[in-house]
Parts: sequence; structure tokens; C-alpha cells
Amino acid sequence: MAPLTKPSQEELDRRRTIGVNLETVTNVSATEFPGNYPGEDLSWDIDEFRDGLQIKFHNNEQHDASFSLIGVDASIANAFRRIMIAEIPTVAIETAFIDNNTSVVQDEVLAHRLGLIPFRGGQDGLRNFIRFWKRPAVDAEQGEFPTSFDYNTIKLDLRVECTHNRDAAPGETDPTKLYNHAHVYAKDIVFVPEGRQVQYFSGADAIAPVNPDILIAKLRPGQVIDIEMHMHKGIGADHAKYSPVCTASYRLLPLIDITKPIVGADAEKFAKCFPEGVIGLEEVTSKTAKADKAYAEHIGETRAVVLDAMRDTVSRECLRHPEFQGKVKLGRRKDHFIFAVESSGQWDSDELFLESIKQLKIKCQKLETQVKNMIR
Repeated sequence: MAPLTKPSQEELDRRRTIGVNLETVTNVSATEFPGNYPGEDLSWDIDEFRDGLQIKFHNNEQHDASFSLIGVDASIANAFRRIMIAEIPTVAIETAFIDNNTSVVQDEVLAHRLGLIPFRGGQDGLRNFIRFWKRPAVDAEQGEFPTSFDYNTIKLDLRVECTHNRDAAPGETDPTKLYNHAHVYAKDIVFVPEGRQVQYFSGADAIAPVNPDILIAKLRPGQVIDIEMHMHKGIGADHAKYSPVCTASYRLLPLIDITKPIVGADAEKFAKCFPEGVIGLEEVTSKTAKADKAYAEHIGETRAVVLDAMRDTVSRECLRHPEFQGKVKLGRRKDHFIFAVESSGQWDSDELFLESIKQLKIKCQKLETQVKNMIR
């Protein structure tokens, strides 16, 4: 058997780079599997995977996070994205009992708008106390709410009536000043705790809309909205209102390689081909010329350098100009995923990624158990 060989770092970088050309994209297929390259052992190794795996946060705020996931296959990165969108549970309004609605908004439209309002509350209560609700069976015992309890149903009330504002100035035309409750907002929804919910949802941890200024409806004097609502736990795969994210996406790390000097007016034009902050301009010094002999004849001139390739959108604009032909290579790194996660408010944005890892781990454990049972 021939001895196993290891590729050079340059060859590894080539394999990991997707070529972005003027009209084509090359090297898009995965090649890291046994038997693809003669004389190489590309079987999966946990130690190599551990050494190559990196997670770097670029921005970490409560509702917005950006991080890089490095060293995994696209299938794994996409699994995390799909789990964040569709399989992390949240609570949302599921049922609306409309006692009175004389607004111009139809009952079904109003119920739909209410269901899409994101809510927040005590984390321990939402994740550990509140459980999934089961719809009553057809042959279940008759009762008002036979399967609703304090541990699976959260009650909310919305009772608003529009009236004339007697203190409004003569000639006032602004409806918000002319009438009381001319606009119905999410902050008008009242949480009604039941049973042990007081222990988990009180004070700052009380159930409340993430954004209190979400407009629900507009009313005029004599119009009333009187609704009792029940919130339940669900996942985005059942309905989009249960998705804990507004957006969860990723893109591959852009690569910009300046292979030949781009100086003078060409450098300024080259910088304009990219978003601001991607390409910088700096003077060619003797130190630069010593490090790269290609700049020996350009001392004192302005040259183009790559400042932050991560800002690039890979528009390929620079490839359209003949003066840059053969001087730049564009690409994307296959195993470097830049995630952007925007939370809807019930989870912190960084917690969503950690929870997606937990969910994927649970899936793998279930699969392992099923495979063992098949073997037996």
C-alpha cells in the first residue's frame, strides 16, 4: 500500500476556495471525502474537526447578532439555520375568542394580526414551566377549556372602546387627540396570570409585547374591540408566528486576492468597485517594495490594498474593467459561514445559536439510538 500523503497548505486553500469569475463560478463541489484524492486519507477525524472548528462573534446584541462559523460543511451550517427558523419553540397567540369587534378590521384579519405579535416574558417560565398544548380530542369530555391549564396556556385580554375626547381643542383634526383610544396598540393587551404563572411571570418578567407600539387597529367613537386570547407554545415548522427569528441567514466569506500591483488612478477606480471599507489606498514605500518586488517601480505611488473582505458583496464589478484583468482574483471560502441572526425578542440572538446546537445534538442522539436498534 502506498504511503499516505498530506496536501500542502496552498493546495488546501485552493480546495476550500470557490472561484468567482466574470461569468462563471468554479470549484463548488465538496471534495473532502475518502477516495477523492489518491494517496490521501480524508476519513473524518474528531481531533482534526475539533482543531479546525472556530466560532467568532462580530456583533452580539440582544436582538441582533453576527458571527462566523468556520470549519464545517455547508450541510451542517444550513442545519443550524433551519433549526433556528423552524424548530426552537416560542409562545404566540393561538386562539382569539372575539366577544365584540365593531372596528373596520374583520375578525379573521384581526386574529391573524394578533397572532403575529411577538411577546416576551420570564425565561425560566417560558422555557421550563410552559409546556406544549394539545388540542382536545373529538370525543373529549365537554368543558369550556378541557386541555388548558396554567402550565400550557397563557391568557391575555384586549378590551378597548373609542370615545370622544371632551378636552380636545376646538378645530382639532388629529384623531389621536380628538378621540380616546383612536389607535389600538400592542401595549393595550393585558396579561391575566392564572395559577402558578404568578411565580414565573411577574414584575419585569411579566408577559408583554416585545414592541408595545405595534399598531393593531384604528377605531372611531362607538367602535369596540373585546377579545380574550390564549397563547400556546409551538415551533416555526407549524406556523411562522412561532419562529423565534425575524431573519437567520448566512453567506460565505468573500476572498479578494490582488495578484499584481494596482496603483495610481487605477487604484482609486478599483476601490470604487467595492462597498466602502473593503479596499483601502496606501502609499508604496521602500519597505513595501522590499517585501514585494512587484512594487519596486511604484515607490511613492498610491496602491490598492484589501482592508476588510468581509464587507464585500461579491458584485464582480472589478472584473468588468479591462485594466484589472489578471490583477485580481475573487472567491469565497467554502467552510467559512458568516451568520446574521435577528431575534424576534423572545430569545436573545446569541442564545438562538446555542439552542440550535442543543437541538441538533438531540436529533443526533435519537438517530444513534435508532441505528443501534436497527442493528440489533
